[in-house]
Amino acid sequence: MSTLRVAAVQHDIAWMDRAANFERLAPKIAAAAAGDAGLVMLTETFSVGFGFDDPALEPEPIGGPSSEFLAAQAAEHGVWVGGSCPEIHPDAPPDDQRPSNCFVLAGPDGTQHRYRKIHPFTFSGEHEHVRAGTELVTVDVEGFRVSMFVCYDLRFADEFWHVAPETDLYLVPANWPEARRHHWMTLLEARAIENQAYVVGINRVGDSGNGLAHSGDSRIIDATGEVLAAGSRGETTLFAELSTDHVAETRDRFRFLPDRRDAGRPSAG
Repeated sequence: MSTLRVAAVQHDIAWMDRAANFERLAPKIAAAAAGDAGLVMLTETFSVGFGFDDPALEPEPIGGPSSEFLAAQAAEHGVWVGGSCPEIHPDAPPDDQRPSNCFVLAGPDGTQHRYRKIHPFTFSGEHEHVRAGTELVTVDVEGFRVSMFVCYDLRFADEFWHVAPETDLYLVPANWPEARRHHWMTLLEARAIENQAYVVGINRVGDSGNGLAHSGDSRIIDATGEVLAAGSRGETTLFAELSTDHVAETRDRFRFLPDRRDAGRPSAG
């Protein structure tokens, strides 16, 4: 059995101001680590806000200031720290230097894992400014099999299903707008219930530079769909104790995952 104390930092974001956000978030990460968290999660685009179409946005190379902030915080406090930022991937062609919306998960030993958001949010035009990722990512964090997603990915259940057998915990940093907050909370619970795994959804609060309001509503949900911790509209940090035994026992008692069938596959007999 492995256990992990998770902290979800629900925070506001200073628009296009990395230095201000680093200054805001460093004490929050320190407080989460002091609260015995082994994994501290920040939001989607924690360092600049969700403004890929803003001319003020300066995309970063791999190992740029945002991921270096995460790595430095992880090393200083001896915890895992994650959040997403705009990074230009080395495989980007010379004629397409759009950044990816990259979820970086930094470990205390200097490890960095990266997941590039597969589903840009076309409703807001994200796809015009962001290169989509192509690979699902599951990594080991203190004995937990952790699958990484970002915001809009939450609407695409099939990819959560695909990695479910190898997943104990889904992490979903977001900038989900208040106008669709009911969708956010419902989908987080659905992903936990249908995949029998923990889900940590970390959403920002406050108004963004493009005028959107965000209500937070961050959640830590267990493998049965029970909400272990919930935020509302203000800055706060959620904590919960997670156990791989809880996932294993839930799946052993309710054997739902093996009952899944491919609807496109011809039925036997």
